Amino acid sequence: MDTAGPQALCDLCLAQVCRSLDALCSRRADGSLYLSWAPLLPPEMADQLLHRMAAMGLLSDRTVGIFRNCKELRLRRAFIRSCSVSAQAFRLALCPHRLQELDASWIPSDITGASIIAGLASNPECRSSLQRLSLNGLHLDYESLGEDGGARVGFSSLQGLRTLNLAHTNLTDAILKDICSLPQLENLDISCSTVSDLTALLECRNTLRSLVAHRLRQLDMSAARLIFVLSQLHALRHLDFSDDHFAGMSVDDSDGREGDETVRQLLEGSPQVLPALVSLDVSGRKRITEAALRAFVEARSGLLFLGLLATGVSSCDVTGEANESQICEALRRYNERECFVREALVHLYNMTTDIDKPRPDILKLVLSGMQSHFTSLHIQLVATACVFNLTTQDLAEAMPVHLLSSTVTQLLYAMMNFPNHQQVQKNCLLALCSDYILQDVPFDKYLAAKLVMNWLSTHEDPTLQRMAVAVISILVAKLSTEETSQLGNDIFIMKQLLGIVQQKAMAGVVDTTLKFALSALWNLTDETPTAARHFIQCQGLELYEEVLESYHTESSIQQKVLGLLNNIAEVEELQGELMEEDLVEHILSLLQDSQMEVGVRYFAGGMLAQLASRPEAWTLDDELRTTILEQLVFHSLPHLHPHCRSFRPFCPLLQTSQPSGVQLWAAWAIHLVCSQNTTHYGSMLQKEGVIDLLKALAADSDTHSDIKRLSETILSMVE
Repeated sequence: MDTAGPQALCDLCLAQVCRSLDALCSRRADGSLYLSWAPLLPPEMADQLLHRMAAMGLLSDRTVGIFRNCKELRLRRAFIRSCSVSAQAFRLALCPHRLQELDASWIPSDITGASIIAGLASNPECRSSLQRLSLNGLHLDYESLGEDGGARVGFSSLQGLRTLNLAHTNLTDAILKDICSLPQLENLDISCSTVSDLTALLECRNTLRSLVAHRLRQLDMSAARLIFVLSQLHALRHLDFSDDHFAGMSVDDSDGREGDETVRQLLEGSPQVLPALVSLDVSGRKRITEAALRAFVEARSGLLFLGLLATGVSSCDVTGEANESQICEALRRYNERECFVREALVHLYNMTTDIDKPRPDILKLVLSGMQSHFTSLHIQLVATACVFNLTTQDLAEAMPVHLLSSTVTQLLYAMMNFPNHQQVQKNCLLALCSDYILQDVPFDKYLAAKLVMNWLSTHEDPTLQRMAVAVISILVAKLSTEETSQLGNDIFIMKQLLGIVQQKAMAGVVDTTLKFALSALWNLTDETPTAARHFIQCQGLELYEEVLESYHTESSIQQKVLGLLNNIAEVEELQGELMEEDLVEHILSLLQDSQMEVGVRYFAGGMLAQLASRPEAWTLDDELRTTILEQLVFHSLPHLHPHCRSFRPFCPLLQTSQPSGVQLWAAWAIHLVCSQNTTHYGSMLQKEGVIDLLKALAADSDTHSDIKRLSETILSMVE
């Protein structure tokens, strides 16, 4: 499916089912789930459901229980890679199915290769139906396998196997011998295993078509013996005998030396050895000459692929590092090999430094490498730099949104996994600092805000600080009320942002860092009483009074300050903190100043309306309150274009018992906001009960005529 297109309906439905498992399921006595009602699904759909649960991190002993239902949920291609599923849960849920493929690689639980083999062999149908098995990264524990009907259970029990992947396992020569007795074995991956002798491969000389033997460091065979074994594999079409001891890396040169000699003899030897090869990969090997390489290729007309990454030589149809196509091919082929992915990414970074065209195909390859090696510092360091190169400036806007969303999520994982690595954090921050990504790409913005705040607390570089504060400012504005409240509960964040404001105010500068910090604080306290209390506790009010006075000619600064003070005034228990005569009179003067920016007067009026709306909480001179109410009626501001996240703060101001000045300001403010986007805000008014309050005002005979007119106008707009 094209990554630029929308998600398939099937994918959306499967994701919804995964998110709703608890609602759709009941519990067994052992705590596992089963679907309360299950339709008869095609096997392909059951496979996709299992795969999606695994991809979403939802697969466990509890949830895999739904697949014990073998009648409606019939699995054929089971994927439980990297999922915490125990041996018992595996046997109960997956082994009863007539499986054709199973990927149980890198499972972090107590499950072993032996327990998987025994479970599969316990189902007579699986013994013949299973064609593909991947157990990469597992401890095989082969000696624990018992007997069944007098015959020892092992890989040879699964007579239908055609493909077997055992990379990064404790594979032994004895186990390899058992494997090679399989009558239909075509593809074998024994990379990074502990096997020492490949002579057993002669048993499958007429069936084995693909052998992947990357980095066999314990191989104990002479080059001549190894060449002889390979020469007898008459069906072999694909051979990977690569290594990863790159020049310049601190690796013992004796490691792999015999393998290098084997490759040299293979390339320089008789054309009768493996004459029908279609692909050969010798990446990372030394002692390769271009002359030998050319002769080898010319003698094998069917050769389509040659892997030469980190060998010092390259040609046209290869994975090397000479050009973009070679690097991309390396990223595709070597996705699970950290050493090769890192090598390819280093070259890719240099090639994309000045890129000026969007390349979603390359970004997808980088993302895949990041996902496969999320714990590797080396990979994440280079990959995050590549992401920045590929998404900088306007390049991101031409990328598929789904791809960008996954990429940003991976950047956040990198920030979490390497919190103390300055360059990784910097790379991620540089990539995040994009208006398009922050505004239009879906990702966990709450997590991002937390991570960037944590980074900000330990870095004072002015350029990076400005970017971090800008990112936080935009992210906080995008959070839901609940998420903003969670963020506001952390007093550390409040202290950090106020510290930046104080730093800038003491220097008397007006820059984007100050403005972004003020905006972040404004959004952080919006409908968040806890954050508002933290603001007071951190002496934020005193600081803001100084900022109001110091920046009296900077309307953009004053508007952000007054916006936050509005948020404080909306919290009834904190209104007393604002009852300072000098402060209130100063804000009243801003409302009265016709030369002042409209936005400043708008928020000045809002704060005063909140304070004057509760006479029982008013502690200043009554004459001052009367003046405020009169001025709220007198001053109208027709040209403002504000926005609003919620109308709930206006509800107390629209009560029929409120003074006319308070009612008028609230009705006028609602009218201004709604006139910008009636469709959006009209539904919000209905949902939050404002429509009923406006109807009550319009019907009350004591309501001021201007307020009635405004209320009726708003109601008419909404209708």
